[in-house]
Parts: sequence; C-alpha cells; structure tokens
Amino acid sequence: MAAVRRSLGVFLPASNHLSKSSFLANPCHLTPSRGFMRDKCNIDADSNCNDEISKIRNEFEEAKRNFLNIPAALKEMPTMNPEGIYINKNLKLDDLQVYGFDYDYTLSHYSENLQVLIYDLAKKHLVYELKYPESCLQFEYDPEFPVRGLYYDRQKGCLLKLDFFGSIETDGCFHGRKKLSVEKIKELYGTRHIGRGIERGLVALMDFFCFSEACLIADIVQHFVDAKLDFDTSYVYDDINHAIQHVHRSGLVHRQILAEPHKFLVKNERMLQYLQRLKEKGKKLFLLTNSPFYFVDGGMNYMLEGYIEKGSSWRELFDVVIAQANKPTFYNSEYPFRCYDIEKDTLAFRAVDKLLQNQVYYHGSLKSFLQITKWKGPEVIYFGDHLFSDLKGPAKAGWRTAAIIHELEDEIKIQNSEPYRFQEAKLNIILELLGKIHATVVSTEKGQSYKSLLNELNLERQKCRAAIRDLFNSSFGATFLTDTGKESSFAYHIHQHADVYTSKPENFLAYPPESWLHPPYDIKIMPHHVKDSCPVQFLEAYLKAHAELNCFTKPLIN
Repeated sequence: MAAVRRSLGVFLPASNHLSKSSFLANPCHLTPSRGFMRDKCNIDADSNCNDEISKIRNEFEEAKRNFLNIPAALKEMPTMNPEGIYINKNLKLDDLQVYGFDYDYTLSHYSENLQVLIYDLAKKHLVYELKYPESCLQFEYDPEFPVRGLYYDRQKGCLLKLDFFGSIETDGCFHGRKKLSVEKIKELYGTRHIGRGIERGLVALMDFFCFSEACLIADIVQHFVDAKLDFDTSYVYDDINHAIQHVHRSGLVHRQILAEPHKFLVKNERMLQYLQRLKEKGKKLFLLTNSPFYFVDGGMNYMLEGYIEKGSSWRELFDVVIAQANKPTFYNSEYPFRCYDIEKDTLAFRAVDKLLQNQVYYHGSLKSFLQITKWKGPEVIYFGDHLFSDLKGPAKAGWRTAAIIHELEDEIKIQNSEPYRFQEAKLNIILELLGKIHATVVSTEKGQSYKSLLNELNLERQKCRAAIRDLFNSSFGATFLTDTGKESSFAYHIHQHADVYTSKPENFLAYPPESWLHPPYDIKIMPHHVKDSCPVQFLEAYLKAHAELNCFTKPLIN
C-alpha cells in the first residue's frame, strides 16, 4: 500500500484496514445474493462495509482539515527544469555530426502578436474574398481559448481534445465556443472513446500557427449557430484553412512581420551562441524551411542584430540553406533542387549536384539531399516545431528528431508552482479515497452513507480538476495532460515522432556536446512529468512536519 501511495503522490495517513479487512480474508463475502433473503454472511458484509465507510469518512474529514494549509514539506517536492531537454529515446550528442533546423518557431521566436495578425488577416480574407458575413470582422483573437494539439471534426463541427488513447476529454469538446456536456458527447459519438481509427475523419491542429486557426474555427461556427444559418461544418474548415494558407503563401504575414519586426520577433543572442558552439565543435549545420528566403533573411538579420560581427552574415553559420522546401512533400518526393539568385529573385535552370555554403536553394527532396551530402541518417538531428511536417518524415528517414514546443516552458513553470502542486496533492488524496470506497463496498445494496460519501468525493475531485485546468487554460487545460492526469494525444505524437523535446534549441547550451541523454529510469510516457511526486523522503519530511503540529495520530508510512 505504501508503494501505491507513493506512486499516486498521496499525502494521507496510511491505513491498514483495507488490507486487513475480512473482505479479503472471508470468502463468504463472495456469496451471491439469494433474492430477498440475507444470510449471516451478507449481514456481516454489510456491517464490515459500514465500518469501512466510516473509516474512509474519518480519513476524508481529516484530509479536509489539512486542505486549509499547504504543508511546508510540499516545497521539498522535486521540480522540473522549464528549460530542460526531455528524452524519449537515448541520444548520444557526440554521435551527431549534422544539425538541421526549421525556421519558424524553431530558430525564430515570435510574440503573441503574430497569432493576432494571422487571425485578423485570415478573417478579412474570409469576408472580402470568400464572402462570409461582414459581421465576422468584429471577431477578435482570444489567446485564452485554444491550445495546441486539438482536433477538428469536419463532420460534426467540434473541436476536440483527445487523450493518449484516443478518448475525448470530457471538458475538452466544443461546438463553436460552447462546451458540450458528457451526455451531448455520447449522443454525438456514442462513446467518449473514438479510437485512432476514427482520427482519419479529424483534422489535427499541431503546429504553432494552429492557435489562430482553432480560434477562428470556433468563432465562425458559433456565429453561424447564433445566427441560425444553415452551414456545412466541413466547408467551414476548408474555407478557414484556405484563408490561413493564403495568409502565408501570399506573403501577407511575411511582409507585415518584416515591416514591424520589433512587434513580432524576439531577439535571441543565445541562439547565436548555440549555433556558434556547434560550428566550433566541427558540426555541420543546415537550414530547411518552408518560408521564402527574403523572409528568413530579414528575420535572422533582425534577431541577431547587435550580436553578430559587423560585415558577417548569419548564412556563414550554415553549410546548407534550403528555403521553400515544401515540407512534408520534401520527404517523399523527387523534386530537384533549384539555385536561388538572391539579387535577382529568380531560380536557375541548371541541375544541382552540389550544395554549396554560399548558395541558397529552393525546393528539393530528401532523396536528393542525402545523395548529394552523403550524410547518414543516425548522425543527423533535425529541430522543428511541427510534429507531422517537420519531424515525421525525418524520423522515418532515420534522422534523430528534436521537437521545439515553446509552451512547454510555461507549462512546467505551472507544474512547479505551489497552487498546482497543492491541487495535485489534494486530488491524489481524493483519488485514493475513491479507490478505497470502490474496493470496500461489497454489498449488493449501497447505503446512504456510501452514496453521500461518494458524491462528496466526486464533487471534490471535480473541483480539483477544474482548478488544475484553469491554471493552464480554462477551456482545454494543459497541452500535455488531460484533466484526469492522462497524457494527451499531443503528447502521444511527441512520443511517437520526437527523440527529444524542449522549449528552445538553445536550451542545449546547458549540456556538454559529449552528453549522453537517457530517458528517466522511472519514465511512464512523458519524461517532463514527475511520476513519483511523493517519494519516501518527502513522506518522511511531511510526517515530521505534521508530527510537530500534532496533525496526524497515525503513522504515515507502513
């Protein structure tokens, strides 16, 4: 039982009554009910059951008294590094000879103003070009609504948050901006578990640009519902996705960013330091991005302005620069590379059989890239923010992969905060008590004391989950976790496609280039989640603190 409590992170007086109960020792408790007749065995079972319920009730009341104060020992719990490197698969940095980088949200850091800009530009395209109602122009981007890793159901018009196993998060299903009840979810889907097979009918919103897209989808659907207009939810997605793509491909968003770089881009000296250290160690570097060269060049010049030597160019850091690569098509096509003339803004017609440092290339394919460079898969690592466009293809090609998840930093800071740790501790207490009450009740009839206690525990559980969710995002909660503490579907895809993940590439500066990175020995799924949130030493510290306060009269550890 102590091991169970440690794995759950439960701060609760240990109790042996469950393991020593006659339920486990007396086989007569397994006697089936005989109509309305109740033998002595059943009566004894009910008596023992009531005793157990009373004990659990006492433990619950004792726990509630201690909810009023956050124990000092809570501060001794281990914390995770917001700027750490988190490992899914062993990675020996010394074996890596080639480092590849995406540009957007990998080398470049953007302010939240970018999401507002994309939202506004796409909204105007819907109205002026696709003839959506002019009232849609009143919409404003809501940064508090979306998280990354949602799915849009084209048939039903719902935004969904799924867990690691493909079940719908009960508080993470929205039709427009309206959260759907569990009953409505079951009415629409028949069950909360829709499985990965049905995901083919869902659209995954996985990259960092999806925030504005998810918010616009919800706003448009809600607007049509409120206006009582007939509409096809599949067409809504197609139109919004078309508008978002137009904003990027037309260069609208690129030109706006370069016109006001101080408003959208974040300067970054540490990124320069990281790239320079790799070069000093003799590593090969390449840039592989879908963005046009003029946009990358303008952004890199701004971000490194004042940090790079005068007369030098950021391009000197890279052995190969490839723009407009058309990922993920890049990974499975046979498109040829084209030399790009920076001065004339034109593409050359001659065949490319070498990739030179002083040249910029467009398009191309992974097949040609490997044939020309002779770089072997396991010695290459690629950094990107999009799990499908950036990392899925390289992973299949044998490259090592690093996912850049900017929101990871904020989520770990919340995990480390006192409010989160208190609510998590409180929730774990409730969950253990719920486990006890379900394991204890053996009677075919559940008395009022059982129902009352069960309702109170479930209410407390709901309050804890809501409080934890609101610490991250009031609509969808944490990016990596569901309200029930399970890893999310987004976490599943990181686990599938990323060898390591972190908030920024320059976080690797804290690790020697010869480091050998291993997953934690006690890892379940995602290594940045503390699995043993209540280790033995913490329990002992907690016991000592509360013994001094005479809070508990029972031993804490078996």
